[in-house]
Amino acid sequence: MSAVERKTACVTGGSGYIASALIKMLLQKGYAVKTTVRNPDDMEKNSHFKELQALGPLKIFRADLEEEGSFDEAVAGCDYAFLVAAPMNLKSQNPEKELLEAGVQGTLNVLRSCVKAGTVKRVILTSSAAAVSGQPLQGDGNGSSHVLDESSWSDLDYLRSTNGISPAQAYAIAKVLSEKEASKLAEENGISLVAVCPVATVGASPAPVANESVANYLVRTHVSDSISGNEEINTLRMIDQYSGGLKLVHVDDLCRAEIFLAEKASPSPSGRYICCALNTTMRQIARSLAAKYPHHNVDIDALGGGLPEKPTILLSSEKLTSEGFEFMYKTVDEMYDDAFVEYGMALGILHY
Repeated sequence: MSAVERKTACVTGGSGYIASALIKMLLQKGYAVKTTVRNPDDMEKNSHFKELQALGPLKIFRADLEEEGSFDEAVAGCDYAFLVAAPMNLKSQNPEKELLEAGVQGTLNVLRSCVKAGTVKRVILTSSAAAVSGQPLQGDGNGSSHVLDESSWSDLDYLRSTNGISPAQAYAIAKVLSEKEASKLAEENGISLVAVCPVATVGASPAPVANESVANYLVRTHVSDSISGNEEINTLRMIDQYSGGLKLVHVDDLCRAEIFLAEKASPSPSGRYICCALNTTMRQIARSLAAKYPHHNVDIDALGGGLPEKPTILLSSEKLTSEGFEFMYKTVDEMYDDAFVEYGMALGILHY
């Protein structure tokens, strides 16, 4: 493919789990890619770029979400911009500032760079299901599940109802406000903006360092002989109980969905899209993995009581699939495949 025919995409936060998988897929599809990281010299986080550069033209730029204008060079000349970078520190001591304020302003800083560039045909904002499901909902008590779609928004008053907000609450609030503020800025400047709201994302990625999402949803979730008593499992128990189950999507499907929405011309995508391939529970996942990986000694009983057998709240991706997208990974077995387990071993999360 010639340089004239080749389209260019910017992916922010290239050292991250989702962003690195997205970069790989874009390069494999023939794109030229420009990505941003806070510190290009940090080889612990960026060692995968050399391998990715063997797939196609990839340039790395230094940029910081807190510095307005620092994304100008990376976005200049791009056809598409994928806004993936976001503050994600669930141990933050100042979540209001480090996650909420920084997350919203960071999104707007990148979007302003897209406006300046004048070449960006569409911006794909990676939001989160946390912007959809943070509300006081339960099943109807008759065994039926409550279904949430793109019209559902997390309730900011509900998320702020405690004395001081936790990092998880700040993250959810930031995603809601980022979507809404970005949509307003895009409309004011004639930018085509689509928000994708992924659920918990699993699967192997080129990222050489496990972020909190991968660590939580890989071995420390279920594929472990020490399934009870650690902080990650307790966090997941809380999500399972208060979110009416766990919702999963494979990282490859998420990347495919983002590229699908970027390239889609008619009908032109608009608004937000939930990206969820499977509504399940910790118990269902544990049973599946116990059967598939018996040597990992998954102790289902160690999960304890109080967890739902089946999900009571479902997230629907009907809007996405009705426009022609099809998920490749739809079951626990397909998502927690051997490649994902090998990835866990390579990252040091799995030890055997």
